[in-house]
Amino acid sequence: MKKIKSLIIYLILIALSVICIFPLLYAVETSLVPAADIGKLVPPTHITLENYIVIFTKYNVWTWIKNSIFMTACVMAGNAVIGLFTGYAISHFRFPGRKLVYAMVLVSMMVPFQLLITPIYIQVVNFGWTNTMKSIIIPFLAQSIYIFLTKQYFDSFPFELEEAAKIDGITRFGFFAKIAVPIAAPLYTTIIILSFTGNWNSFFVPSTLLNDQKLFPLAVGLNTVKSRYFTQPNLTLAGTVLLTLPVLIVYFIFQKWFIQGVATSGIKQ
Repeated sequence: MKKIKSLIIYLILIALSVICIFPLLYAVETSLVPAADIGKLVPPTHITLENYIVIFTKYNVWTWIKNSIFMTACVMAGNAVIGLFTGYAISHFRFPGRKLVYAMVLVSMMVPFQLLITPIYIQVVNFGWTNTMKSIIIPFLAQSIYIFLTKQYFDSFPFELEEAAKIDGITRFGFFAKIAVPIAAPLYTTIIILSFTGNWNSFFVPSTLLNDQKLFPLAVGLNTVKSRYFTQPNLTLAGTVLLTLPVLIVYFIFQKWFIQGVATSGIKQ
């Protein structure tokens, strides 16, 4: 009976996996065939990289990729550092207004981002950052979700461990730098994957704050390809594959620590 039950579960999981992965396989297959072969089963001899060549030769794809890498790296680094220090301080420090600060972090997570884009745009204009990379980087260096995850993660650290470190002569910063930070690898991985995915695929913010194609990240730049070649899905899906591939690579590299980090961030001992 247990074998039958396990077999049913595995079959359901396999079916769900096929359903989830089919759109990606379709996108890859369509991006590698001429327009005349879209929707057909074609032999390997029909596979071509012509769609990718068209995108790279007719558009500033390399510039868009560089912009995406720069934007994503800066925002990831900011959230990793600021989120780490802020979350640890809220979790392990007892200071006046601590609960108020944490309440503000929670409230900011509940506000739909669409309501925040207008004040962000006004601030960007007032600071003179219109149509610059600053506008899509600086306002997002400290996002509340990463402060929350960091705080929850460090809540699982027993205070007795820090007290024992003090007895051994380790300062509070020494405990943070030598003990807390090194064993927080799952937390960093969670921040890296979530921040990378969110910023690499970012479209709404850059398309609102930027109008110079030389500053577009990849997601916004490829939208211009879709607009021009909407009737040629092989070209559009070639751009989709270019946008999706880095996310898959990052996730497959860090998936083990990501799952561990998500599981630990919601547990408090």
